[in-house]
Amino acid sequence: MTDAGGFRLHRRMGARDTAESHRVASPLELLFDLTFVVAVAQLVVQLAHGIEGGHGAEEVGPFLMVFFAIWWAWMNFTWFASSYDTDDVPYRLMTMLQMAGVLVLAAGVPAAFAEQDFRAVTVGYLIMRIGLVAQWLRAGFEHPESRVTAWRYAAGVTLVQVGWLARLALPPEVGVASFLVLAALDLTVPLWAERTGTTFWHPHHIAERYGLFTIIVLGESVLAATYGVQDALTAGGVSGDLVLVSAAALVILFAIWWLYFLEPAGEGLSVNRGRSFLWGYGHYGVFAALAALGAGLEVAVAEAGHHLEVSSVALGYAVALPVGIFLVLLWAVHAVLQSRSQIKPIVILPAAAVVLLVPLLAETTGVTVVVVLVAALCVLVVAITLADQARRSRPADPASQSLGTQ
Repeated sequence: MTDAGGFRLHRRMGARDTAESHRVASPLELLFDLTFVVAVAQLVVQLAHGIEGGHGAEEVGPFLMVFFAIWWAWMNFTWFASSYDTDDVPYRLMTMLQMAGVLVLAAGVPAAFAEQDFRAVTVGYLIMRIGLVAQWLRAGFEHPESRVTAWRYAAGVTLVQVGWLARLALPPEVGVASFLVLAALDLTVPLWAERTGTTFWHPHHIAERYGLFTIIVLGESVLAATYGVQDALTAGGVSGDLVLVSAAALVILFAIWWLYFLEPAGEGLSVNRGRSFLWGYGHYGVFAALAALGAGLEVAVAEAGHHLEVSSVALGYAVALPVGIFLVLLWAVHAVLQSRSQIKPIVILPAAAVVLLVPLLAETTGVTVVVVLVAALCVLVVAITLADQARRSRPADPASQSLGTQ
């Protein structure tokens, strides 16, 4: 059944072609991502406030737990959509339901940080999971070839979600332990479901979707740094430190973007589909590090405008630690797919180590110098990587080739 414009009100849900040409993110997926912009923004703001208040370390736990819910819900929708995007009325309505869950989760972020109250976050997560389970049940009914796999997904997600709801009744003392157990169970659902077969995800589509989420978390860093500039201008006006740290923040973000997109993952995923779990799961750390970097840059910029009553070393690590973790994990996720990755460990790992040592200078040099040095190291990594890429792609000298044959 169609409307006047040719839109299918309902179509039988079937697997998408894994070799479909020019497969790109749909407008609905882009709209879906906007709700995650709100959720990640709430998370970055709360972490930044914790760092400014001198208790950033205490906020790492809530940050990682809430970010897991955000990342896992986004990832589940993304891989399902890559396999079964029918884009009819039922599919769109279930997507809208999941979007509503994201917004409820985002509204509960402040309470999760301030009071360790995860009720709203859990309810939002529940709403998202209801929409996902409905999609998997529909896939099972309408696509017999993957019925067992689809229904395993539906059953596994449902059972783990019961555990998340039961967690609300547990005492706070077991909050972290119960989270780790349930998160591990959530992560095992796809491993268990896929043992019966495989869903029909598109490698280039998945690579693009992950790239878009990378841009989302980088965008949050831009927004957070802007908040920091606003606070600094309100408190003390323009200063040399403010200009320097703002410019360095932009350089860091641009270098990180350059490095991430230097080697597209689509080809690697297409020839190493069996390693997709390692690649996909490894992005939890990549995305979380980039989100945390936004909070670090916000407080570093604010410190440049007006002094914060926080250790300079702690402020330095608020920027350097996420950058160091990102560099290491970027190499790791590329290494999973490519044996000859452009992201070289001989470059990335020493650079990450130096980045993590730089904040120790903060008491002597100040936070601004630390951020500038981190930016310089990121630029150096990009420059060395590009130079190596150019060297390897340069055609061999004909004269040396002829000598080699004599």
